[in-house]
Amino acid sequence: MGSQQYQQLLDRAARLWGIEPEFWDIWGNLHVASNEVKRSLLKGMGVDAETESGLEGSLQARYRREWTRLVAPCLVVGEQGPVEFFVNAPEDDAGDLAAVEVRLEDGREERFDVPLINVPEAEAASFDGCRRVRKMVRLPFPPPLGYHDVTVSLGGETESMRLIVTPERAYTPAALANGARGAGIAIALYGVRSARNWGCGDFTDLRAVTDWVADDLSAGFIALNPLHAIHNRKPFNTSPYLPNCVFYQNFLYLDVEAIPDFAVSARANAMLASDACGAEIEALRGSEFVEYERVAALKVRFLKVLFMDFLHREYYAGRPRARQFREYVLREGELLDRFATYCALDQYIHRRNPDAWLWTQWPEQYREPDSEATRAFARRHWRAVLFHKYVQWQIDVQLEAAQRYTQERGLAIGLYHDLALATDRFGSDLWAHRPFYVEGCRVGSPPDDFSPKGQDWGFPPPSAEHHRETGYGLFAESIRKNCRHGGALRIDHVMRFFRLYWIPEDADAAHGAYVRDRWEDLIRILALESVRNRVVVIGEDLGTVEPVVRETLARFGVLSYRLFYFEKNSRGEFRRHDEYPVQALVSSTTHDLPTLAGFWTNEDIEARRRAGTFATDDQYRGALTDRLSEKQKMLDLLHGQGLLPGYFPRAAAQVPELTGELHNAVIGFLALTPSQLLAVNQEDLTKEVAQQNLPATTWQYPNWSRKMKFTTEQLATNRLARDYTAMLKHWLERSGRLNQIGRE
Repeated sequence: MGSQQYQQLLDRAARLWGIEPEFWDIWGNLHVASNEVKRSLLKGMGVDAETESGLEGSLQARYRREWTRLVAPCLVVGEQGPVEFFVNAPEDDAGDLAAVEVRLEDGREERFDVPLINVPEAEAASFDGCRRVRKMVRLPFPPPLGYHDVTVSLGGETESMRLIVTPERAYTPAALANGARGAGIAIALYGVRSARNWGCGDFTDLRAVTDWVADDLSAGFIALNPLHAIHNRKPFNTSPYLPNCVFYQNFLYLDVEAIPDFAVSARANAMLASDACGAEIEALRGSEFVEYERVAALKVRFLKVLFMDFLHREYYAGRPRARQFREYVLREGELLDRFATYCALDQYIHRRNPDAWLWTQWPEQYREPDSEATRAFARRHWRAVLFHKYVQWQIDVQLEAAQRYTQERGLAIGLYHDLALATDRFGSDLWAHRPFYVEGCRVGSPPDDFSPKGQDWGFPPPSAEHHRETGYGLFAESIRKNCRHGGALRIDHVMRFFRLYWIPEDADAAHGAYVRDRWEDLIRILALESVRNRVVVIGEDLGTVEPVVRETLARFGVLSYRLFYFEKNSRGEFRRHDEYPVQALVSSTTHDLPTLAGFWTNEDIEARRRAGTFATDDQYRGALTDRLSEKQKMLDLLHGQGLLPGYFPRAAAQVPELTGELHNAVIGFLALTPSQLLAVNQEDLTKEVAQQNLPATTWQYPNWSRKMKFTTEQLATNRLARDYTAMLKHWLERSGRLNQIGRE
């Protein structure tokens, strides 16, 4: 394995499969991917990289696959210009007529013949004594935007190619394109408190938040945490950024009492009226943190009763709501089938074996979604499977109504959704769609000043090859499903479309490499779904960002994501507000970073110390020293921009907390940026000290469980809450950000 020939083959394979040979870290150090890292990552992608012969065989197989198919599996092109694609013709057929059939997305068909003898040869290759030539074929008409299929027949061979035609830019409301700016509030829906919910924020609470945003803030959107389905088990299965499934939502957000079946269910109403149930709901409402398991158990009890009532009253009788349900199930197809089957299996097996928490612990015959045992289970337990489809249907109904209500109340964008990067390796997506993930590797990030040892996020990377081979259908669904019932979509870690940091199975986060993806294909499909769903796209581009990432996002009309804490110039000073980019969303912080109030009181640093995430006391003291320096730079900036009164202290050491003047100055600074959108986190508006998530912790910190300081009722009545709201509205008005974007 040490020969020069082996090294050349290994480097060639790494390059072809997208492994970057080196990268620079944030300190300016060059990291070169070792041979061991390359071998491990290639192994995960199905490449035999242990020997010269293994590498030669893998490279030859790839080369052969590319040349012996008539057409590529997928072609993603822009709507401007002609559509051209290669046909790989056996030399004996290279002068014949190639029959081309184009089946458009709307069902229309176009057929034409191409006399290949008139088409010049672009390249050629030989296999087993057979020569194949590559010729470029052009469609004689411009296909519309959408997902089409091109089938080519030549010399007894027939092969199809998915053709995806995309716009050149994502959706941008005309007002934004013409210089208008907007603003909204970001909330963690699970943490919304009210006098009527069952201990967790729900879609009816979202209507109350909408009224507050419309009436008191005059803002244009409500940014939500990812609503993805999770297992709702503390402390490991509550993160909305490590979902069980990215295609469907968490039933905890359902307002059970708003489901039509509740009003006519005598049993459900009797359950709710019981003293035990009333006491449980009051306890859950009054708890300091969201009690995921208890809320889930309570809602599931009611949902099962409502489902059975629905079956007997509506479904078997074929009434209108039953027809609506069947139409929903038909539209969702296999995606919903697999998700619902997984959920039913998960409950069935765990009930019989309380130690089986993961699908990898299930009896082997159920670990494959297409096994005969799994299909037999779905047939035998069809009601259990149908129950989970019913739950997702009701989520879809309530979420659609929530977005419609934002439009009725005049919010220009309405709901702003969030698509997580990760997926739980023990969740339904991995069970249902395993070929779309690479085994034996995890995604993370290399060492930086935030995580000196790097980060291991513990989930497998996507298989770029399988996504392309299948025409990007599953990827498109992930975008489409999360665009639904919203006006904006945030893409968590948008750098994923370009490259991800892969960690080999037996290595730590410091010993990985970046692996490239087919970024232009992915960004173009994102733009297509954005335009079709009329959804503004925000790409979360924090951390180590290559220039090509932001250049591409700008070209395709995807908004950058800029945080107050991170925007600095080459001298390490915070940027002035007029130096922020226009095509961006600006905010103060995220769920993983300290709140403004927590930043000024060092609460995040103290939380990390309590959780034991500092390796040494010197690290802790260094963090405090660095924080004081950062606060001083902020004060200098805000004073320099005239946002603080003259009497306000100039030394950060004299400002131990986020005072009213300082709070007002930071919110004003953000509002005055030229960036198209502003999102103010609810915790930052109401000066809450604790952040939602403390990275690198699980049980040590109440992650993803914190509730809002004020109930939805108090937002409109509490004097302090109204003061905070008035302060933000003042800045929205002064900066021209009052709800004015409009939806065409």
